Formats: sequence, structure tokens, C-alpha cells
Amino acid sequence: MQQLESNGVVQVSRTKKLNLKQVAEELGVSTATVSNAFNRPDQLSAKLRERILLEAAELGYHGPNLAARTLRRGESDVIGVMLLDSLTYSLSDPVANQLLQGIAEVLVERNKHMLLLSSRIEAGQQRGAESLPDGFILYGAIDQHSFDFILKTGKPVIVVDSEYKETASVNIDNQNGAFRIAEYAIHDENEKVAILGLRLINTDRVCRLTEADLAQESQEVSQARLAGYQMAAEQKNCHIPAASMWHIPINDAELAEIAAREALTVNPRPTVLLCMSDIIALAAIRVARELNIRVPEELSITGFDDIPESARSEPPITTVCQQSIEKGRMAARLLLDGKAKEHLVLETRLVVRGSCR
Repeated sequence: MQQLESNGVVQVSRTKKLNLKQVAEELGVSTATVSNAFNRPDQLSAKLRERILLEAAELGYHGPNLAARTLRRGESDVIGVMLLDSLTYSLSDPVANQLLQGIAEVLVERNKHMLLLSSRIEAGQQRGAESLPDGFILYGAIDQHSFDFILKTGKPVIVVDSEYKETASVNIDNQNGAFRIAEYAIHDENEKVAILGLRLINTDRVCRLTEADLAQESQEVSQARLAGYQMAAEQKNCHIPAASMWHIPINDAELAEIAAREALTVNPRPTVLLCMSDIIALAAIRVARELNIRVPEELSITGFDDIPESARSEPPITTVCQQSIEKGRMAARLLLDGKAKEHLVLETRLVVRGSCR
């Protein structure tokens, strides 16, 4: 420790950081009091905690070292959330945001922290980060290599919007949700139905499907939604050919507009447009407006997700509520409660608004 004189004020400069015990001695309190100030604020009065944090900061101490605590306790109090897509994309996607909100609510209640990871990053590049969490929540159909890498850590894993026999899962009934909304939108066999799908095939470009594409197998939830649409159409004696289905690689408004413009300029033009997300449906409404197609008088448009923007659209979108926030809550609770073998399927809800006649 060195004492420096500056403008008549004695300042203290430390060449070595203090640990928890040394800080407690300096402040004249117990180590438990200092620890509670940082980790369990409910154990102290607001006034005492504020004083501890302020005086500790003046000493250059900003909380226990996470790595040291992890080694000591064998736990980090960190939960890893691995996203299918890049972090940049996921944080801009409203559905992913709702899921993360639900996870965060539970983690905050349990005094846990969240670490975001992406399956798009090579496992070797984030191996240090992946070694930290006490458990993982995987969102989406994570590629097999990333899934196997996480599984080899031996830590509990919950998957959302996908299913693996080795782990617990939280899903919605995608097929039934799609069936109900298509059944509502398709009136009879005279409807001309087009589908704007999401991740239907393995390509990064927007394109129409072929009959061969429909035979491909995938873990993506879009396959269940497509099956639901087709079941409802068949029930109304309405055939939807592959050429009336478009693949959109990610839930992106600009790509959705490309697909919507193609779908709405074919002849004969669709009378019903089934969209596999609200982002796609919002894009379709914008394109319909540009083409002077009246919604819903000339064209019914449906979405899927029930993001806040769907209710504020003009017209507001008829959609399926998939309980994204609740899925996040349930996944976090299953993980933290040690229920590593449960498979939960949440019900969807049809939300009828003005975009369908």
C-alpha cells in the first residue's frame, strides 16, 4: 500500500487487489455480510448493502471472483442458452427475445445468470465459455455436432422447439396450431392457397418448393406447421401444390417481402396466404398494399407467433399464440428443478383479428 498526497488529500493506492476476507476486515464486518451484499441482497437492509458496496468499491473490490467461486463450490450459478442462429440475428428476432425474457425471469428469481452462446460458432472457439455453465437450454434444431459437444459436458440440458431422446424438452403443438388457423382461413375448395414457409429446406435462398422438397425430413418446427396446413386444406378439399409454397431461410422481413412479392404476382393470384411467422405476415401485408391488393377483402393473410407487432398492424393479424415467454419460463424451471427427462407440450391459441375475411 502506498500513500500519495494530492492537493492536500491523502489517497490510498493498492498494488494488489483485496480478497473477500481482507475487504471484510477493512470494513469491520463479517465475510458473510460482504458476500451477501453482492450475492444475496435480500439478506441485508438496503442502507447496509449500499454502504458495503460503496466502501468496497472505494477499496477496488467489485465482488467475488466467479472463476474462483466456481472452483470452490463446483457451481457457477450460470446457465448457458445456446441459440440456433447467430447472436446478432437472435437478439433482433422478436420470438427469440420473448423466449429469452421468460428464461431471464426465472433465472433472476433463482439468483442465476445467463450466458448466451450460438451454435453457428465453432465449438472450439467457445470451449472456454461452454465449460462455465451449470446447465444448458438449447433453442431450436441445433446441429448434431453442437448438440453432441454440449451433451459430452455431462451437464443437464433442456431443448426448446426441438426434441432429442437424451434430454428434456419444451415444445408447442405446432401441427395443431397450424391446422386450426388454416381451417379458419380456408373456406372451401375454391380457395387458392399459398404458403410462405420458414426453414422448409436446407438452402439460404428464397425459393419455391418442388414435390421432391416435400419428401425431405427435418427437425424444424416448420415441418409440423406445414403438415397442419395441409391437413386443414385436405379437409376442405383444397389442394396446395408444392409450387404454391415458398421457402424463406430465416425469419427476416426483407427475405419475406421477396417471397410475398413472388407469391402475389402469380396467376391465378392466391386468395389465402398462410405465413409461418408474424414477421412474414407483416411483410406480406406491406407487399399487398404496394400491389393494391385489399386485405382481407381480396386476400386473407395469417401469421404465427403472436408477437406484439401483429396486434398493431393495419389490419391486425390473425395468428397463433405460441406462448414464447412461457416456453422460456418452463425450460428454465425444468433445468433448475432437475427434471431432465420431461417432455412438455404447451397448447397454442388461435387469435382472430382483421387480416382474414
